[in-house]
Amino acid sequence: MPEQSRTKLRRKPRRGSHDRDVLNGILDEAVVCHLGITDEGGLPVVTPTLHVRVENRVYVHGSAASRTLRSSNHSDICLTATLIDGLVLGRSAMHHSANYRSVMLFGKGEQVEDSQEKRDALKALIEKLIPGRWADIRQPTDQELRATSVLRIPIDEASAKIRNGPPMDDEADLELPVWAGVVGMRQVFDGARPDQHLLRDVTCPEYIADLIS
Repeated sequence: MPEQSRTKLRRKPRRGSHDRDVLNGILDEAVVCHLGITDEGGLPVVTPTLHVRVENRVYVHGSAASRTLRSSNHSDICLTATLIDGLVLGRSAMHHSANYRSVMLFGKGEQVEDSQEKRDALKALIEKLIPGRWADIRQPTDQELRATSVLRIPIDEASAKIRNGPPMDDEADLELPVWAGVVGMRQVFDGARPDQHLLRDVTCPEYIADLIS
């Protein structure tokens, strides 16, 4: 993807990337993104939300009454997604950091009006979170789709930034008797707790058991 003025990495550019596969990989792995807008009253607002990438577009959804999504239609927005891979512990306070992978995406939001595209986007989102789930659940009704807003953002102007590796301590601090290194972090599923109204003969699906095993 070509570098543009808003995606030019000015601080530590060696950590940056405009490679489409790198961008897609981070967007696909991240569960939550943050959507930054200026609302109808001129107030800056950043909203966390779930997202899914389909080819060269990112979809987010919410209530049709959502201030964020309503203000995003045909307006400039900034979407960010971040993965934390580890805490970087240096020998000095100023060399503590984090290993991370992040994407910043600029573009104009486009409200999805076509009902089939809405259904496809919601299916893609659920299948991203829990592969195999869509076939088990009740599909959205037309009324539910009308009450749901789906926003589409093209991936035309974006950059990734990545930090990986050990602390970058000053040479003079290497002799300090302080533990330094990286404490790895990863996202895991933490069991499956059945709903209290679950029918007695309904068991946990294999695709969920596979996720938590």
